[in-house]
Amino acid sequence: MKPTLIAILAVVLIAAGNFMFYTVDEAEQAIIVQFGEPIGDVISEPGLKIKLPWQQVRYFDKRLLVWDGDVTQIPTLGREFILVDTTARWRIADPLLFLTSVRDEAGARTRLDDIVDSVVRDMVSSTELEEIVRSKDWAVDVDELDDPTLVERDDVNLEMQPKLGRELLEQEILARAQDSMPRLGIELDDVRIKRVNYIDSVRKQVESRMIAERQSIAERFRSEGMGRSQEILGNMERDLRRIRSEAAREAEEIRGKADAEATRIYGEAFGADPEFYSFFRTLESYRALGRNSTIMLSADSDFFRYLEESQAQD
Repeated sequence: MKPTLIAILAVVLIAAGNFMFYTVDEAEQAIIVQFGEPIGDVISEPGLKIKLPWQQVRYFDKRLLVWDGDVTQIPTLGREFILVDTTARWRIADPLLFLTSVRDEAGARTRLDDIVDSVVRDMVSSTELEEIVRSKDWAVDVDELDDPTLVERDDVNLEMQPKLGRELLEQEILARAQDSMPRLGIELDDVRIKRVNYIDSVRKQVESRMIAERQSIAERFRSEGMGRSQEILGNMERDLRRIRSEAAREAEEIRGKADAEATRIYGEAFGADPEFYSFFRTLESYRALGRNSTIMLSADSDFFRYLEESQAQD
């Protein structure tokens, strides 16, 4: 009988222990709830804790939590419709107030949807598009643009310096959204605009315009390239004509010098032995006639003098 009683008592103690003991993790904080109402203080120290069996434990995260809003279509001050994707980081600052106001993280995210999205919509709709997409220190060097005509367009203001910029705009959104957080037991750490994009209809127009601009730039580069090509070809033709002219002039000079030298040599040869020179020049003339040549001369021509003398000697 005693072993059975001991076993039953052990089972009861184990079951009671499961309902009476609980642990709190380092990243958690806890609240004891009795009959739906929180009792006692917030338990933030980690370790093994004890409670009554009919009490429940609600755990709340100490760490930063992330809220991601839905992509929302919002008109800017200039009536450009854009898609805005926003995110925020928050933490549970007052678990008791958090429990009584939003109950849990799902309820908190629902309230953040209402509060942050509303503030973002109000701020974006009262702000120019350039303020949303540009930073405070945004600047562009117009001298280095691929398309200089962008400076002259009415729909693009490249020299406009933002008054706020995206960073200050996000800070303003954070400040306005934080006003509603204390009564929820929430501390909003920061708000960021992750992405800004045009709606589909406007994006297609922008893409078409960008394609046209790129094609215009490409055509301008092609035109400049063709002009440069013609300039290079013209310079090449001019240099080629100059080189040919100089080569022809040098050739004439060399030919003239050669003729002068030949004349000098012929003159020296004539002065040394006129008879031999005459004979040599006649032989040169004979060689110049070539084979099967026909020439009509008078019988007493000097051209046949050496032939006649040769026949007479024979």
